[in-house]
Amino acid sequence: MSLNDSPAWKRLTRLAAASIHKPLPDWLNERERFERYSFHVADLLIDASKQRINSDILRALVALAEERELPARIQDLLSGAPVNYTEQRPALHTALRAPAAARPQEIRATIEDSLQRMLELAEAVRGGRRRGYTGKPLSHVVHIGIGGSHLGPELVVRALQPASNPHINIRFVANIDEVELRTALTGLNPERTLFIIASKSFTTLETRQNADSARSWFLERVASREAIAQHFVAVTSNSGAASEYGIVPDNIYPMWDWVGGRYSLWSAVGLPIALAIGRQGFQDLLSGAHAIDDHFASAPAAANVPLLIALLGIWNYNFLGVTNHAILPYSASLKILPAYLQQLEMESNGKHVNHQGDDVAVHTAPIIWGGEGSNGQHAFHQLLHQGTRSFTADFILIADPQTDRQEQHRWLLANGIAQSQAMMAGADDADPHRKVIGEHATTTIVADRLSPFTLGALLALYEHKVFCQGVIWDINSFDQFGVELGKRLAVPIFEQLGNENAVGQDASTRGLIEWIRRTRR
Repeated sequence: MSLNDSPAWKRLTRLAAASIHKPLPDWLNERERFERYSFHVADLLIDASKQRINSDILRALVALAEERELPARIQDLLSGAPVNYTEQRPALHTALRAPAAARPQEIRATIEDSLQRMLELAEAVRGGRRRGYTGKPLSHVVHIGIGGSHLGPELVVRALQPASNPHINIRFVANIDEVELRTALTGLNPERTLFIIASKSFTTLETRQNADSARSWFLERVASREAIAQHFVAVTSNSGAASEYGIVPDNIYPMWDWVGGRYSLWSAVGLPIALAIGRQGFQDLLSGAHAIDDHFASAPAAANVPLLIALLGIWNYNFLGVTNHAILPYSASLKILPAYLQQLEMESNGKHVNHQGDDVAVHTAPIIWGGEGSNGQHAFHQLLHQGTRSFTADFILIADPQTDRQEQHRWLLANGIAQSQAMMAGADDADPHRKVIGEHATTTIVADRLSPFTLGALLALYEHKVFCQGVIWDINSFDQFGVELGKRLAVPIFEQLGNENAVGQDASTRGLIEWIRRTRR
């Protein structure tokens, strides 16, 4: 049965037509609304009371999930069924954060071995036992990756910086623009610098170019190839290529085809995280994510929080006409959370065909964007309050910042809560230039505090939301073939920018290549 023909989909279409004309503030007149539409899980409060929902809509959304057999598909994900059906692979990132005894037996030993080796390296560097080739302690780390092998570690390291080892400075390089690498290397002593190269294939263009340049920088200064053994580490599934590169086997950590890049921070890709927050901090991160996994596996559909927030997205995107979703963390520590979630959601669910290869016939992932509060209030919030675009938003707040500056943090919280209220209620004014329409639905997520446990829970919550939406749309959330096209097209363009004619290109591309080539000469 096609999605549009399902009974639950048709019922939701009728409910949307009936609800769209009711002002959003009127929905909040319902008694005990906050208690009814807010949920607690793993030290997180998820408040959906400012969403355009009622009990009838919620029941219809849960019915849709059951029609799409989501409870069974959740078990497929967690048990290792090949949910990545285009590549015939499981997606077992949840096994990385499960207790050892709960992991699938066939991969239990390899996960445990990789985790313990990675944590031992991190503790040795943090404790000064792992040293550089001249015997000096390692004080700086340059992590080279891109996409999922970059965004996850950088997000967590930056978010948990107050709890990090002050003697380890971690810098991240992803962009192929040489300025980024040059900036990261500025002021570093090669004798005290550890390089981590994270690439599943060990051939990813951006990562390999940056790694080659970093190795050249290092060798120019130490004049010893043997020194690479103390200073270069790889996280990859291509151990042969890493060995040819000069990295010794003890410094190679695995990536597996059953873990996608954007789900890989829980693996050895998280080495920078372990270097920053240590063994216990990393294990707490895994525990927070596993707490959500456990809830996701066992909670009934009507109380399953990742599923419910996924259904709210379906309601907004497919029935109420919302086209984009803003991520608004009111925490400077979570500044790059919008970029992380852009990749998680848009790379996972930016698809146009279903399981059978047919057009989905409905919109899938919205545009994900955002920025940190309260900076955004003085930038793009003007469009949110008085512009003409439809949107929904997630506000992410930290209740207890564990800081002495409580009054300053109270102002931050007040601004975040006020913005969600303004987006919902708006403000009438006789002057049309001052009028704010409101009518924008938002969800507010409040973490008790920003700790490894709560951050792990928050990220797992979004991971499972994405999976549930993919199931409802009948798309594969675990492949990303679309990213390959631009990479393939770049190969001949790279050659033509050098010394050949731009043969075989369209008129526009040919003109750009020839103009840039003349300018470079």
